[in-house]
Amino acid sequence: MFDRKQLDYIKSSIVELQHSVAQHAGIKLLIKREDQNHPFISGNKWWKLKYNLEAAQQQGYKTLLTFGGAYSNHIYATAAAAHELGLKSIGVIRGEETLPLNATLAFAKSRGMQLHYVSREAYRDKKEEAFIQKLHDQFGDFYLIPEGGTNQQAVKGCAEFAAQLNAEVDFDYLCLPVGTGGTMAGMILGLDQQTEVIGISVLRDGAFLKEEINNHLKNFSDTVYGNWHIKTIYHHGGYAKTNPQLLSFMDEMNTNHNLPLDPVYTAKLMWGVQDMIAKGKFRRGSTVLVLHTGGLQGLQNDL
Repeated sequence: MFDRKQLDYIKSSIVELQHSVAQHAGIKLLIKREDQNHPFISGNKWWKLKYNLEAAQQQGYKTLLTFGGAYSNHIYATAAAAHELGLKSIGVIRGEETLPLNATLAFAKSRGMQLHYVSREAYRDKKEEAFIQKLHDQFGDFYLIPEGGTNQQAVKGCAEFAAQLNAEVDFDYLCLPVGTGGTMAGMILGLDQQTEVIGISVLRDGAFLKEEINNHLKNFSDTVYGNWHIKTIYHHGGYAKTNPQLLSFMDEMNTNHNLPLDPVYTAKLMWGVQDMIAKGKFRRGSTVLVLHTGGLQGLQNDL
């Protein structure tokens, strides 16, 4: 039986954003504040880890090993989850160690995660059997969770969340940020073509995400889902990149709408949604639901 201990889900709120751009366009703009669902394992990470943690415990693993960059919300959440479940954790971090550690990696280390740094070149081989075998040779037995937490267990958890969300509120469009595609694939599956799903890539050159998401969908269903697409123009320079305009936008949303955003994912999401509303990309009279995927711990990092 899966022992969640302190990993219990806290039901998050849905709030309407009274934004002049949306009002002018005749759009009802809702925010699902999934950043509120857990103090440390927040947003989509809770759902992506849920069945991975269950599988690790059922199979008797004592150690989790996963991958991520220096600002990874997934690294942060996995370290917290392992700590609370009494498991060991290892984070394979892309790039060289930089001291002092940023807030994300400092937190992960404080929760007992062993940080293992690999070069950016070597990191590209993270899915290769030989690379993973070297990790087993060095660290012994572990339950492997891919970068960003994205695998079939993660997609399953996100699909469950999507079905729950669909029963909770009526909406015509769902918008969410995309890094690896697992969350979006799960949302597409769980919503079962009842709404349009729009992903905002936080990566430069994010067009490859379409194939990634299609592959995840094919692992679960023979259905061809035509109700989704990826926007690739709102990355603001790439993953974990930002600029003064984006930071100013974050301040505006927090000050004027009491909506805290992180610079890696949700600020780019909201920027994109606002731009699409202004350009008439949503039907007048429709309801747009934006998924706040957490990651507010990223505000503590010096990007």
